[in-house]
Amino acid sequence: MPHDFMPGLAGVPAATSSISDVDGQRGILEYRGIRVEELCAKSSYLETAYLLLFGHLPTQGELQRWTNDVTHHRRIKFRIIDLMKCLPEQGHAMDALQAAVAALGMFYPGRNVKDVENNYWSAVRLVAKLPTIVAAWARLRYGDAPIPPRDDLGFSENFFYMLTESVPHPLWAEIFDDCLILHAEHTMNASTFTGLVTASTLADPYTVVASSIGALKGPLHGGANEEVVVMLKEIGTADKARSYVEGVLGNKKKLMGFGHRVYKVKDPRATVLQGLCQSLFKECGSSPLYEVALEVERAAGELLKGKGIHPNVDFYSGIIYDKMGIEVDLFTPLFAMARVSGWLAHWLEQLRENKLFRPDQIYSGEHNRPYVPLAQR
Repeated sequence: MPHDFMPGLAGVPAATSSISDVDGQRGILEYRGIRVEELCAKSSYLETAYLLLFGHLPTQGELQRWTNDVTHHRRIKFRIIDLMKCLPEQGHAMDALQAAVAALGMFYPGRNVKDVENNYWSAVRLVAKLPTIVAAWARLRYGDAPIPPRDDLGFSENFFYMLTESVPHPLWAEIFDDCLILHAEHTMNASTFTGLVTASTLADPYTVVASSIGALKGPLHGGANEEVVVMLKEIGTADKARSYVEGVLGNKKKLMGFGHRVYKVKDPRATVLQGLCQSLFKECGSSPLYEVALEVERAAGELLKGKGIHPNVDFYSGIIYDKMGIEVDLFTPLFAMARVSGWLAHWLEQLRENKLFRPDQIYSGEHNRPYVPLAQR
């Protein structure tokens, strides 16, 4: 039977979904039909997570229950802490996060994915506990004890508290919350597809999320925001930006933080993040990385004109995290903290009419090869 081969499954629909939509030609991203810019301006991360997971904006009572449930499930078992203590201090934070999330499934019943009530609590635990795991690892690897969460603090405030043992400036918490909203969901990306393949086997949600975390780690997906900050620091000053971009493009290398499989205009998330940078710098002073980034974007815009390659979500997010004092290798775990709501939304949607993913292949090898005895090889 003839097949049309699409490398990377580019443009091949793998599912139908009502969770999010991208218009790559006009630069529009919607969650459940609501523009992401509007959610950043009016919503919170937890409210947006509820929208993604359950399909509608919560009532006041629903939001209160959801917020309370997440707040009271932030703590993690001491044996998860013990597990992370055994990991190499120099290991990547994404590896520690993946290991800890996979282990969570051993402590909580999640195997019966047809149990709606149990699925709700699995979603609560994963949204609540990923920030605790990330903050705990950030301290454990330096020999410092994890800081327990505080129930009187909001989602983003509490994360900074667990990371630094101090309550952040309200603007920081607000900007960080917007960053989480922007990273919460993005249709059929590599990590979401990975999670759906795992989910189609009816694996528990902790395994689903752990598999998605593995896909997110790569530099062509979530890991790119780390690479952007490394690149900007390597360039050093704004006056060196153009020559750097020319060198990268001349050697046919990828310019980190640029280009997207869907967007042919500037990523709307990058536009919002750039505005968040300006708000942060107005309050806390500018960042030399931002000045370099502006020149990189300007140079790339001139050199790549007409090619549909523009800044994506990874280009400005790392600059914000760097200004907030967050270490570079924690950037992608922050992405996972946000994206877990999107992964879980797709998991719940998949379960409604589940079908095991079993794609075909085009065989390109030989046929009827004889077995050659070992002595004759």
